[in-house]
Amino acid sequence: MGSVTAPVLNPAVERPVRVSLSAAFQAVLVGGALLLLYWKVVAVLATDWWDESSHGLLIPPLAFYIAWLRRGALLKIPATPDFLGVVFLSFGCALLLVGEFASEFFISRLSLVVVIASILWTFWGRVRVRVLALPLLLLLTMIPVPLLVYNFLALPLQLLASTVATKVAQLAGVAVFQEGNVIHLAQVSLGVAEACSGLRSLGSLLVMGLLIGFLQCKRVRSRLVLVLMAIPIAIGVNVFRVSGTAILADYNYRLSVGFYHTFSGWLVFLAGMALTFGVAKIVQRTE
Repeated sequence: MGSVTAPVLNPAVERPVRVSLSAAFQAVLVGGALLLLYWKVVAVLATDWWDESSHGLLIPPLAFYIAWLRRGALLKIPATPDFLGVVFLSFGCALLLVGEFASEFFISRLSLVVVIASILWTFWGRVRVRVLALPLLLLLTMIPVPLLVYNFLALPLQLLASTVATKVAQLAGVAVFQEGNVIHLAQVSLGVAEACSGLRSLGSLLVMGLLIGFLQCKRVRSRLVLVLMAIPIAIGVNVFRVSGTAILADYNYRLSVGFYHTFSGWLVFLAGMALTFGVAKIVQRTE
């Protein structure tokens, strides 16, 4: 008499369905808790992005997209829940409390990134978090620097742009002299304000350096070089913009205000992006 074999369920088929449903439930639960905890912080942050730092609007979807691209390498690593993540999670929550009680927006916003990384560490482990290092680093760049730090960095950059622009204009035959961050021409005086310090374009080009390095460079050293090179590129193109504005203003002061002033800002930023791409190509060839 032939033996009858009992049907055996294939665990490789049913297990992923059960795990994915559980993971989805955990993600919804954790996401809802984060939304309740940080809705006010995110709302004010989004307002700042819209008013002052527009590149911040692109950072969350870019970070998610890069994490999605790395899902293959991520899922090859087994999830190893780690209690150490709870320690960092407590630290992140403490940062939120300090930021709320001290009315310090930067600390509250920083706590959001710390809490996200800590939750991933708790459920997935340190190795998986290392795979997501770049998306998490990008999330840090979406946080505007504190006003105190911004003012501390802006003033030297304003004076640098004013000094170089004055010397370039003099070499071009323009009658000009400098008084602090004010450039005096024959018909008009130009004040190099904080908005013209180049800090905003510097932040945007640093993000570009991170993204281009991830897409085109293989070595961590090459990516670091590209990010560091974004600093002199941002400063250089901003100085070029201020110098050009001073020379054009001597010819026709209307070219230093309104549409022309705004358009030159976008044009110079595109030049900075092109230079960053060029440096990336050079760094890529040296790998």
